[in-house]
Amino acid sequence: MNYHQTNETNPLPVSPRIERVRHELKRRALTVTRVERITPQMLRVTLTGDDLADFVSASPDDHVKIFIPTSSGEPERRDYTPRRFDAATRSLVLDFAVHEAGPAARWALEAAPGSSLEIGGPRGSAVVTGVKRWLLVGDETALPAIGRRIEETDAGAMITAVAAVAGPQEEQIFETQADLRLLWAHRPLSRATDPAPLISALHGVTFEPDTFVWIAAEASVARAVRSYIVETRGHLLPWLKAAGYWLFGKADAHEKIEE
Repeated sequence: MNYHQTNETNPLPVSPRIERVRHELKRRALTVTRVERITPQMLRVTLTGDDLADFVSASPDDHVKIFIPTSSGEPERRDYTPRRFDAATRSLVLDFAVHEAGPAARWALEAAPGSSLEIGGPRGSAVVTGVKRWLLVGDETALPAIGRRIEETDAGAMITAVAAVAGPQEEQIFETQADLRLLWAHRPLSRATDPAPLISALHGVTFEPDTFVWIAAEASVARAVRSYIVETRGHLLPWLKAAGYWLFGKADAHEKIEE
């Protein structure tokens, strides 16, 4: 699909392109090679295996399904963003927020080199091209996708990222060739379903006409931020993508916000 938008300083239409790419759905058996704590509440796990030989992740907000072993024999399934992938070394990096007490967090806390994990996917990718200005908005669950987008964006692009985390200790550092402005909204985890900190941080952000806005957080927060950006700030819907990466009170739930 193609969207066109013009502005006074650039009379030519700017056309971001969103291409939906489907991938072969395959289950892969991987082995942990490294576990590191990048912030007090975020663990980074590096996995490798020959099953990654044909692995493809074409977009920073892709998701793989991880299969967590249980005593019942039926694995728990959770969605995670491929934070980084190196085809040459067949290594895949996943980041786990471990402030929760769910099965994925427990697995990550117990993981060590030699531990096993099976993954599936990604099922598909939404590849966005033709964008020179990005606004990335999200909470802890969105940080892997935000960080990957920042790091993979080429020089000449401008990125503003607004992220809600529990405090300064949870801030991350990203390396990029793009022109980056990074804003942190601090709030306790008990306020993870409150959109006010993110919206307050957005008050000082300028919305250029050709900016692609990407939002991911708890579903009610993502909807509120989307409404603020569209209704209060007047940003055009075709230049925005929003998703609920989790739903308060529901396990393994996510929501695609209407575009």
